[in-house]
Amino acid sequence: MSGRKAPVFTRERAPWLGGGPLARLLSVLDGEGEEARVVGGAVRNTLLGLAPGDIDVATTALPEVVVQRAAAAGFHAVPTGIEHGTVTVVVNDVPFEVTTLRQDVETDGRHAVVRFGRDWKADAERRDFTMNALFLRGDGKVIDFVGGLEDIAARRVRFIGDPATRITEDYLRVLRFFRFHAAYGAGAPDAAGLAACIRAREGLDQLSRERVRVEIMKLMIAARVSETAEVMSDSGILTQILGGVPDLAALRALTATEAALQLGADPVRRLAALAVRVVEDALRLRERLRLSNDEVRRLRAMSEKWWQIEPEMGQVARRAVLYRIGPEHYRDRALLAFVRSGAGVDDAGWRELLALPANWEAPKFPLAAKDFMARGLEKGPLLGAALAIAEDSWIVSGFPDEPMVLDAIADWAIKNAREGMTPEKQ
Repeated sequence: MSGRKAPVFTRERAPWLGGGPLARLLSVLDGEGEEARVVGGAVRNTLLGLAPGDIDVATTALPEVVVQRAAAAGFHAVPTGIEHGTVTVVVNDVPFEVTTLRQDVETDGRHAVVRFGRDWKADAERRDFTMNALFLRGDGKVIDFVGGLEDIAARRVRFIGDPATRITEDYLRVLRFFRFHAAYGAGAPDAAGLAACIRAREGLDQLSRERVRVEIMKLMIAARVSETAEVMSDSGILTQILGGVPDLAALRALTATEAALQLGADPVRRLAALAVRVVEDALRLRERLRLSNDEVRRLRAMSEKWWQIEPEMGQVARRAVLYRIGPEHYRDRALLAFVRSGAGVDDAGWRELLALPANWEAPKFPLAAKDFMARGLEKGPLLGAALAIAEDSWIVSGFPDEPMVLDAIADWAIKNAREGMTPEKQ
């Protein structure tokens, strides 16, 4: 047990504990020789003064008992990971992951074979970090078997027991060590944990790319991602994950700019700042991290011609970019160009450029195929070429909407399309 005096959560400190769905769940799971306690992130976050997030529950009851008791109480029970002892219980539309106490029987660096148990201390000792292994009873008392209270007070992410042993059980813990340090730690990472992560970094190659992606995306939105990324880079781990040289300065500048402009932490945008300069970088990350199609789409859009975005652009030029790629991609690309420009976060020119989507809505191209067919063109390549030329001319002209100007643009586009195409292509 920890030598630090265990705190007691009051209703003011943890209103979610004293009543509502969680209290109902604990009352159902407690009794008849069984006990249930809140565990993990909700306890850690509350001690750190943060929102609890998802609330997980540990119990001595076997999974089938959890399902039986939940059903008898009118709750909805879903066996989301029942082979590992986890049942999701929904109470008043609020889901709780309820997991039977466990001990690892066999591990291979990626998966664990577990055995259910009734020993709270053994369950705590099989977890990754001390700050994640705190239990909270229904009466509000925190139970600490591993020194997590001291580490939370010091904002120190520390492995439970021997770091190397914890890592060989699941090599994903290397990335989790850095992610938790970036989110909850202060100062330098725990020296023993860092050394063990560096020694075990080749084990990362055993992990599925989907699991790696989840940790990297969570790392990207952590409060101290910039400082932590520097440590990961110095240790060789970041290059191993990304497959390229990280742009630490751009990531640092982006996090500062997000704070100054009161923007939310965006994991895809931060990943682009850190690791994407050209389209090939986006494609490489797609494979290395198994990124979603939407994530790849954004990374590719940011990688294309971001270096052409600058405050010296005229109004027509910047509006043309916004029209071509849309507000989301415009903001992403402009922010990437901003943070790589070396300008300060208060630079007025960059701020004006970034504000364009809020100050100007791109109009719809007013000419359509029917307008050209009325002028004698038939469906085919010539019609498509005339439309493209007309749209380019309309953009360069500043998006006019006067009928006479649009007529002139259409006539000019037809003339140029005919002159630019051979009879065979027409």
